[in-house]
Amino acid sequence: MTTSALRRQVKNIVHNYSEAEIKVREATSNDPWGPSSSLMSEIADLTFNVVAFAEVMGMVWKRLNDSGKNWRHVYKVNS
Repeated sequence: MTTSALRRQVKNIVHNYSEAEIKVREATSNDPWGPSSSLMSEIADLTFNVVAFAEVMGMVWKRLNDSGKNWRHVYKVNS
């Protein structure tokens, strides 16, 4: 497990993110590779649930407003 993955897991626990928010955070991480198609499919399936849809869109909006060293968050949300 990489340091960034461990740090991400700790943040997920500390901020009490939901399953949907965790998946969006993983898909839009600062890692140099893109998200897997299975992860993107899981996120798409979550959007059919009203509560999960709001959580997904909230995290997407948060990622779109990142800047500076987190430019990959914005890039991956727009892809």
